[in-house]
Amino acid sequence: MIVSEVMTRNAISVQPKTTVTDAVRIMLASHVSGLPVLDENGALVGVVTEGDLLRRAELGTEGEQAGWLKALLQPASVAADYVATHSRHVSGVMTHNPVFVTPGTSLAEAVKIMLRKRIKRLPVLEDGRLAGVIGRADLLRALASKLAQTPDETSDEQISIFIRNELAKTNWAPKSGLRVAVKDKVVTLEGTIFSDEERRGLVTIAENAPGVREVKDALIFVDPGSGLAFPATSP
Repeated sequence: MIVSEVMTRNAISVQPKTTVTDAVRIMLASHVSGLPVLDENGALVGVVTEGDLLRRAELGTEGEQAGWLKALLQPASVAADYVATHSRHVSGVMTHNPVFVTPGTSLAEAVKIMLRKRIKRLPVLEDGRLAGVIGRADLLRALASKLAQTPDETSDEQISIFIRNELAKTNWAPKSGLRVAVKDKVVTLEGTIFSDEERRGLVTIAENAPGVREVKDALIFVDPGSGLAFPATSP
């Protein structure tokens, strides 16, 4: 999937001269965690988010004032910090040069950026103009849609093929001694595993096979330390 398939179009934006008061009201009323900031020509110049507003003098969360030595050696940095915690306008608190994606960016890449940068929303630019925003809520809506889909009618053989293909893609699943039987769309897993994580991983693969009605876990857990074997489903 790509960003254009799930992004929110006609995203609400603000300008650098927008007051912090208005920006906060818009975020609360629109139930969003951040807003793109556009200049008078419609170009993206920043983003203002909840994170930019955590440290505020009004809340007493601006942090301790810089010591005299830092103020003497780095007055510009200290002044910039004061602006960020006291400014009345978005221009003083926004994050400049924000990360963005395009409509054709893959969802995998967008999520990778969000996780790496620890951000919740990304502006979507097309030909230098704001085309929308993609955030965690958009991803959740896309996930809900996928989870609600009813799988097509499948045969036991198709279920078995799906599971074998998924097992082949993994680098953690046991490559020998694992037996997968499918009858009347009920999957039975047998074989030896060496951790509960492996068990849950194998069961998850089987559960995700389209059309599966039930998964029976008959795996045997072998403790690598003692060599003792236990049914995987035992407490």
